[in-house]
Amino acid sequence: MILSNKLALLAGDEPDIISVIIAIIAIFASLVFIYIILKFFKTWLRALLSRAPVAFSSLIGMWLRKVPFELVVDSRVTAVKAGLGYDTDELEAHYLAGGDISNVVLALIAADKAGINLNFKRACAIDLATKDTGKTVLEAVRTSINPKVIDCPSPTTGQTKITAVAKDGIAVNARARVTVRTNLERFVGGATEETIIARVGEGIVTAVGSAASYKEVLENPDSISRLVLTKGVDSSTAFEILSIDIADVDVSDNIGARLQAEQAEADKQIAQARAEVRRAAAVAAEQEMSAKTQEMKAKVVEAEAEIPMAIAEAFRNGNLGIMEYAKYQNINSDTKMRDNLAKDEE
Repeated sequence: MILSNKLALLAGDEPDIISVIIAIIAIFASLVFIYIILKFFKTWLRALLSRAPVAFSSLIGMWLRKVPFELVVDSRVTAVKAGLGYDTDELEAHYLAGGDISNVVLALIAADKAGINLNFKRACAIDLATKDTGKTVLEAVRTSINPKVIDCPSPTTGQTKITAVAKDGIAVNARARVTVRTNLERFVGGATEETIIARVGEGIVTAVGSAASYKEVLENPDSISRLVLTKGVDSSTAFEILSIDIADVDVSDNIGARLQAEQAEADKQIAQARAEVRRAAAVAAEQEMSAKTQEMKAKVVEAEAEIPMAIAEAFRNGNLGIMEYAKYQNINSDTKMRDNLAKDEE
């Protein structure tokens, strides 16, 4: 009410002010309209002429949401020209989710031309799943069309061959080339190339290890491929294995002989240790016997020291005469002389 009164007052006093305000608003609206026409008309016209029309409101909404509307429109035009109809809302939603709509559209076109069943939602899921892996959904579709070869072991690991030991103890080096193609149905959540390489390597080791002799492996390297394929190494992975080819196989080393030599050396060291224990025990027993011998000698010396005292006691008691003592001394002298003669002869 107050605003209307003021406008009426202004209209009564200065009738030209309202006309000026209306003219300014009209000019501003015209400028905005011209700006919108100039900004979106080219994109709108390109979509219209490509038979993939996009409403002006959609273009303005994408611009306000900071979505590159030109990229969205170009992707829609590409899809429509290829016979695939996707509206801008689907493409915009995937862009806002962090996806690459160009790769998604190209992947869908490639899959459609190759007769591969791939819908828009799965393509978007694959694109988002490969976002941080350095791969794209377009590469996945191309790999599904044109299989690729994976080296086992991977050259990036620094190893060129896988070493396995046959039952006869001979080590064999093998290198395989695995031909795979992408399984789009299992690509999201499926294991990657590293799992394929690890499983194939495990299969090679198992196949060589089950061979009775390394000669069987050298004669029939395809037996490794057959055994690995029967293990289903591509289960729960994002790939389907088409073939496993043994590119190279050769003899590495006689692991069995080397292990036997190492075992013999270990047994020798154990025997030496046990002999040393027995020698130490013998030395200890010898030392103990020497100590006992010295102890017995000491007892003999002690007993011999009591003889003079016993003789003296016998003299005092009258049990020993002088002639008997002299005879005892003669016997001792004769014994000593014989001992000296025996030593000289030795």
